Amino acid sequence: MAVPLPRTAADHAALAPVPVRPRRILISTDTYPPDVNGAAYFTHRLATGLAERGNDVHVVCQSDTGPATADVVDGVVVHRLRSAPVLVHPTMRVTVPARLDRLVAAVDPDVLHTQGHFVVGRAAIAAARRRGVPVVATNHFMPDNLFQFGHIPQRLRARAGRLAWRDFARIFDRADRITTPTPLAAGLLREQGFGRDVEPVSCGIDLARFRPHAEPKQWARKMFGLPDRPTVLFVGRLDEEKRLTELIRALPYVLNITDAQVALVGRGNQRPELERLARRIGVAERVSFLGFVPDEEMPQTFAAADVFAMPGVAELQSIATLEAMASGLPVVAADAMALPHLVDGNGYLFEPGDVMALARHLTAILTDEPLRARLGRASRELAMTHDHQHSLARFEQIYDEVTR
Repeated sequence: MAVPLPRTAADHAALAPVPVRPRRILISTDTYPPDVNGAAYFTHRLATGLAERGNDVHVVCQSDTGPATADVVDGVVVHRLRSAPVLVHPTMRVTVPARLDRLVAAVDPDVLHTQGHFVVGRAAIAAARRRGVPVVATNHFMPDNLFQFGHIPQRLRARAGRLAWRDFARIFDRADRITTPTPLAAGLLREQGFGRDVEPVSCGIDLARFRPHAEPKQWARKMFGLPDRPTVLFVGRLDEEKRLTELIRALPYVLNITDAQVALVGRGNQRPELERLARRIGVAERVSFLGFVPDEEMPQTFAAADVFAMPGVAELQSIATLEAMASGLPVVAADAMALPHLVDGNGYLFEPGDVMALARHLTAILTDEPLRARLGRASRELAMTHDHQHSLARFEQIYDEVTR
C-alpha cells in the first residue's frame, strides 16, 4: 500500500481556496453630501449601506469645494471631480466635464450604478461602455426640479421638458438595467415615451434609526429651540416645487381653531419669500426656519412634530415623507405624483393649491389625539414595507444579474 508523501507548503497553497474579492461597485452621481436633497441622501445611504454589507464601493461625484479629491468616507471611496460654481444659483456647483476612462480603469468595477444622466452620469456611462462594464441606472429626475434653477419662463417649460426627457432617454437607453423609486415614477417614464422596462425599487429607509419615540415631544422641541406647542413639520429644500407658500397660507386657518406652529427644516432660495409671506399674513412668530439639520439629528426633528406636511408636486418618492412615516407621524400631502402611494389610512391628501383643505386636514389631526395616534401607527406600518435592507438586497441581485 502506497504511503502518501508529506505535503509541502506549495502543495497546501495549491489546495487552498482562491480568495474571492468583494463585489466592486462604482456609483456615479452629480449630487452627494454635503449636498442637501433627496437624491444625494439616497445615494449616500445606498453607498454606505452596500459597503456595510461587504461590498467594495466607490462613488464618483462633483467636488463640493472645487479641486478634485479622493478620500475614504464612511467606508466608501469617494472620488470628487473638479467643479465650478453655477452663476444662476449661488449655492450650486457643476462638474467640469472630463472623460472618466482613467478612473474607471483604476477602480475596475464589476458594475456601474449611475444615479442620473447629467454631467457625471453621462461621462461615467460612456467610460463604462468603452470598458465593457455593465451599467445599472436609477432615475431621480423630473424637469420640474430644474426649471427654477435654470430660470426658465413658464411659457417655455413644456417645450424645455420635452427636450429634457429626450436627452434623458438618449443617455439611459445605454444602460443594461433601469430602476426608479416607485411604480408611478416608472409609469411617468412610459408616458414620456421611454420604451425600456423600468423596475420600481424603493429608495428605502433605515427603520432602526427612524422610529416612534416614547420621550415627551417637548424634549425634542427644546433641542431645536421650538416652543412647546402642536407642531407641523416639513423637511426638504425650500424651493419652488415644494409649494411651501401653501403651508404658510394655511396656518392662519389652523390658528383660528387650535394653537399650532410650523417648523421648516432645510435650505433653499425660497426662504426670503416665505419669511416675507409669514410676516405679511401675521404668522411670523409661528413659523420657525430651522435651516440645515445634520443627518444624525434628523430622527429628533420628527420626534418634535405632531404631523408631517408635504405640499410638493414633483416627488418621485419623497424620502423625507417616508422617514416621517417611519417615525410614527400622520401625513398630509399633495395629491400629486408619487405622494398618493404614501397616504393610505395614515393621513390625508389635498388637491394642490387648495389651502383650505390643507388647513382642514392639519386641524383635524392636531385637535384629535386618538386620531393622531391611529394615523401614526398606520404610517409606521406602511413605512415598514420600505426597509432599506430589502432595497439594498434587490440592488445586489440586479448587479449579479447584469454581470453574469
